[in-house]
Amino acid sequence: MARISCHLPATFPSFSTALLLLLLLLFLSNNLRHCAARGHDYHDALRKSILFFEGQRSGRLPPDQRIHWRKDSALHDGASAGVDLTGGYYDAGDNVKFGFPMAFTTTMLSWSIIDFGRNMGGGELGNALRAVKWGTDYLLKATAHDGVVYVQVGDPLSDHNCWERPEDMDTLRTAYKIDANHPGSDVAGETAAALAAASIVFRSRDPSYSRLLLNRAIKVFEFADRHRGAYSNSLRYAVCPFYCDVNGYQDELLWGAAWLHKASRRREYREYIVRNEVVLRAGDTINEFGWDNKHAGINVLLSKEVLMGRANDLKSFQINADGFICSVLPGISHTQVQYSPGGLIFKAGGSNMQHVTSLSFLLLAYSNYLSHANRAVPCGGDSFASPALLKRLARRQVDYILGDNPLGMSYMVGYGPRYPQRIHHRGSSLPSLDAHQPTLAAKRALVTFSVQTQTPIY
Repeated sequence: MARISCHLPATFPSFSTALLLLLLLLFLSNNLRHCAARGHDYHDALRKSILFFEGQRSGRLPPDQRIHWRKDSALHDGASAGVDLTGGYYDAGDNVKFGFPMAFTTTMLSWSIIDFGRNMGGGELGNALRAVKWGTDYLLKATAHDGVVYVQVGDPLSDHNCWERPEDMDTLRTAYKIDANHPGSDVAGETAAALAAASIVFRSRDPSYSRLLLNRAIKVFEFADRHRGAYSNSLRYAVCPFYCDVNGYQDELLWGAAWLHKASRRREYREYIVRNEVVLRAGDTINEFGWDNKHAGINVLLSKEVLMGRANDLKSFQINADGFICSVLPGISHTQVQYSPGGLIFKAGGSNMQHVTSLSFLLLAYSNYLSHANRAVPCGGDSFASPALLKRLARRQVDYILGDNPLGMSYMVGYGPRYPQRIHHRGSSLPSLDAHQPTLAAKRALVTFSVQTQTPIY
């Protein structure tokens, strides 16, 4: 059977859940020696989290591909539209390439390297950089034509009706795009954010590539802002209910502008943020953050400059970030975020771990900014959120995921002595091409998946 290394989350709507767990581990692995006695090998979990991206690769795989049961796939993506859309990442356990969560994942992986990359050892920084570039190379293809952004490859209905290896796909590989007549400021704004954030990552490592990313980010953001609208209105039949934007596109415009401000240092983006703060509802849902809602992330990202005393005109974002921190802390009278009886952050809806990991990442990022500014967050009365308190809370969330929970079970497949044995992942649940060269028809493949006692992982 195909072997999937020990790095997949038990449930995920997109691979950003595994990514965001990785982001937390980036910081925690810096204290590996101090944490080993607790029984968690954060460095091992970090390594396997990064490896996850290689299992999700689409297109022609490079010689240094470490997951050998994956082979070349989807080599004609975009051909029906006369463009090259090969590469990128499959979304989760299916074979669709959804541009919205892929761009968000690229943004967040870039942010993790910017803030925590110095903590990565054992060659993992190089692997993380390659993961970012695999995403941005695809996003450059998706934005290669002015006034057009390709936002999805693959028909989700036909794909979800078949259980096939990526290498065997015979489902529709329709390429979906947004343009001036079919706007998508949300996905375009997120794509601009991803390209801008990655340009910072490669600024000193590959200056010419960094400039390419930043220049493209500027163009994509201009398109997103000029032609405003939600892509789920333009492409509802293709993207809903899978990655339907229910939160609106306004936050992605601020998010894109925030990253362009950080990447370019052009005053126009700072002025855009200040000018549009109210219009684009910057103060909405301050304790939400994920692929569809960027509000808490915007506030934390922009707060760094305020805390450093460099941007008092962005003070309202820092106030919102403080409010987010107080809303997450358990035991505070006005806490808005719920916790499970075992101590896990809980948000209504499916795939709860994406909320746990994304909010916990913001706790870690903000704790660093607070440390540099030598301050804590006042949460009313005698309650203060210190940087150390935020780090402890984030660590508790990671430890819960890795096994310190009422079930005594790791939610990371292959990590620890007890973890989920059968996961919803086509590529890893079927024989690899090395073991079974002939194409596996969808029905036969589904039978193979159904009769398995567990997903092989070694």
